[in-house]
This record gives sequence, structure tokens and C-alpha cells, in this order.
Amino acid sequence: MISNRMFGAAIAVSMLVARSGAAQTRPTPPTRDPHTPGYVTATELPDGTVPPPDANGNFIIGSTHERAPEMVVKDDVPHGAVHLFTMSSADSRIYPGVARDSGTFGTPAPNDPAKLQVTTSRPKPYTRRVAVYVPQQYVAGTAAPFIVGQDGPDSLLFVALDNLIAQKRVPAMIAISIGNGSGDAQGSQRGLEYDTMNGRYAEFVETEVLPLVEKQYSVRLTRDPDARATMGCSSGAAAALTMAWYHPEWYHRVLSYSGTFVNQQWPPSAETPHGAWGYHERLIPDSPRKPLRIWMHVGDRDLYNPNVMRDGMHDWVVANENMARVLAAKGYPYQFLFVRNSGHCDRSVKQQTLPEALEWVWRDYKGR
Repeated sequence: MISNRMFGAAIAVSMLVARSGAAQTRPTPPTRDPHTPGYVTATELPDGTVPPPDANGNFIIGSTHERAPEMVVKDDVPHGAVHLFTMSSADSRIYPGVARDSGTFGTPAPNDPAKLQVTTSRPKPYTRRVAVYVPQQYVAGTAAPFIVGQDGPDSLLFVALDNLIAQKRVPAMIAISIGNGSGDAQGSQRGLEYDTMNGRYAEFVETEVLPLVEKQYSVRLTRDPDARATMGCSSGAAAALTMAWYHPEWYHRVLSYSGTFVNQQWPPSAETPHGAWGYHERLIPDSPRKPLRIWMHVGDRDLYNPNVMRDGMHDWVVANENMARVLAAKGYPYQFLFVRNSGHCDRSVKQQTLPEALEWVWRDYKGR
């Protein structure tokens, strides 16, 4: 067992874990204007401020991103314990492991630019690290609320929880921060886990990760979906929504930074041919409203066509703008931040906004 302070000092957290490594050129994203025709109407806030945690809807925040006070390790609050363990693909029934050959990517199908052909993906074992944060306020034997995060370990989350739990702004929750299985995008283990449009990743977490957490650290995790949240950035954010979308009986709360709600699924699926772009294209508009509560961010310099596909479904800003539009039309409780001077999964923006985002996500929770 190590303290949250020790963990934060020991691990340099990258917001872009395993985003690169593929043989592809990423064009420099243009800086987008939040008042572009077709974008959602949003409230522009004074520079340096974030929306209140009880406000729904669309907001524009300014270019200055000061670290929130709740993102500073403080001596006068209880510090949660952070436990680390490693999982191996050899022990997984769901994800035995794949990887794309180094220096390769894929090519669009000749008759369908929305479908990427990847011929260099093959079985390969992996290991992943998992960090488990247990707050000092946890009462042994009780069923605790929890949040699952992708691309872990995430020390920023643990610092925020120390301070927010102490201030009683969020419930005393356990955090399970799960490393990905390596690689990025189509043909990789990370892409298979995060970009695939089905319930498999949630099932992996439910049946292979959570039981280990409970067994190894003598905690109980609630079965109440209203007391379970998911979060991530980039494809990890798409995975967070996918966990809740396909298994709303398990998760009701979602937190997304630079969500990859674009066409990045592989292998292709006839049911969801446009991958996560399908969320705002048809899945959310054409489905009954689910009991989900969703917080989202996108940066004005977020990703734009970062691979060989030119299918019109690889603009992260447009994807998140579309998400805000369809969530509003369907009556979902959501908060969407368009952030100026912000790149993809921007660390400074996360340090500015994560406390408010967590408080908003848990705002209506009755079990505090």
C-alpha cells in the first residue's frame, strides 16, 4: 500500500498514454470557433471560470487554465490509499491480446472510405497496471460507490477525490484506474477495448477487474448503477460512454474529456458501421432515453482527421458538438464545455475542470 502523496510523486501521468506509435501523420488541428454555424449555442463564461456544478447545458470557457485548488495535495485532508497491481492477458477470458505491427496502420477499403482495412494486426500478449484508490472515509464492509477510469493510473483523479470527499462535495468513493492493453486505434488492444461498440469492455471490467479489486483489498463495490461512474479521455472517454450505453444496469454516470465519438471501430460491425460516430448519428436520437448523466469537454484545437481515412467522421470537435445537440434534443442531463486554448486531452484543462466535473457528475446522487 502506498499513500496518494507517494503515488503522485512516483508516477508522471500522461494524458496521452498510448495515443501515438502508429505510422501515421497527424495534421496540426485548426483552432475552431465555438460560434461556428452549426455548433450548439453556448453560454460564454468569463476567462478563468468554469460553470457551476448545478448547471446543465453548453458552456464556453476561456483560454486561461489555472489549476483548481482541489487539484493540490493538501496536508489537512485525509489521503486515500492507492494500491497497484498488474493484470496479464494470459489470465483474461475476454481479451487474450492483439497488436498491430510496429510502423503500420491500415488503408481505407477501396469502395468505402469509412471502413479501414488492417492486415497487420495479430495476437500478442500484454500486461496492464491497475490502481485502486480507497478513501480513508471508506467504512469496511459497506458497499461503496465507485468510479472506473480508463488509461490509468490517474493520480490527478486521486488528488481531486481526496479534497472533494473531505469537503463532502462527492460521496466517499473508490476509484479503479485501469491501464489499457497497449497500442492505439484500429488493430490494437487499446482500440479493441475502447473503440468497439458493444458491451465487452464493461463485461471485462465487471467480471475480471472488479472481483480482483474486492478480493485483494477487502472492499465491497456497490451493485447500484446510480452509484457507479465511468470516465476517460479520447478513446477512453468513448469507452466510458460505451460502458454505460450498453450496460445501463451497471453505470449511470459518465465523464468525457475529448471524447473519440468518431469512426474508429475495428473490426467493422454491420450493426454500428460508423463506430462511435453512430452515437450522435443515430443511436442516441433513435433510442429511448437511458438513465445516464454525461459531462463532456472538447478543445478548440482538438483532433481533426488524424489518420488516412477521409470519411467525414474524424473531427473530434464536430463529434462532440453533435453529441451535445442530440443529448439536449433527447432531454439528457448533461454539461458540455467547449474550451478555448485547449488541445486533445489537455492536462491543464483537466486540472482546471476536474473538480467541478466530478461534482456535477455526482450532483444528484442520493446516497451521500
